Amino acid sequence: MAAGPHSGHICSTRQMEAAISTRTPPLPAGTRIGHVHLKVSDLERAIGFYSGVLGFEVTQRLGSSAAFLSAGGYHHHIGLNTWQSRGGPAPAANATGLYHTAILLPDRKSLAAVLLRVLDAGIALEGAADHGVSEAIYLRDPDGNGVELYRDRAEAEWPRAADGSLAMGTEALDLQALLAEVE
Repeated sequence: MAAGPHSGHICSTRQMEAAISTRTPPLPAGTRIGHVHLKVSDLERAIGFYSGVLGFEVTQRLGSSAAFLSAGGYHHHIGLNTWQSRGGPAPAANATGLYHTAILLPDRKSLAAVLLRVLDAGIALEGAADHGVSEAIYLRDPDGNGVELYRDRAEAEWPRAADGSLAMGTEALDLQALLAEVE
């Protein structure tokens, strides 16, 4: 039987280079990542984090094995399941896989409000950065998956090099100034 797209077949570097060399057109500008679906060890604990702490709404549950969550009425932005992972360990820090899920908030005040929820829940931050184009907060969910909470600056505010190219960076984010947005 031929290897299908979900058969576990891994493309070699040579196969990927050949595919790139065919110069198929890039994806259209309106393409977006619609959702992330995470394997979790404890569904209720994961729902408590993504819904109770971050504020996503549960839109559907599949018994005690899966749930789908959304912000703003979309069918789902996050899927959670225990189909192959119930009671399983967190992924090793040095293993390949998902680095983080980035959750884009609409504005600075919304970022401040979710930061306050995270701090009120006693969740430790792994970092907070001003990237010039965005402000970001980094943490881990209960299963050890990386989560980035961020807001973009308006494109007119993005830092540029002398040649006009984007000049992103990583500076410390002033969390007290951010929290002042909701005080």
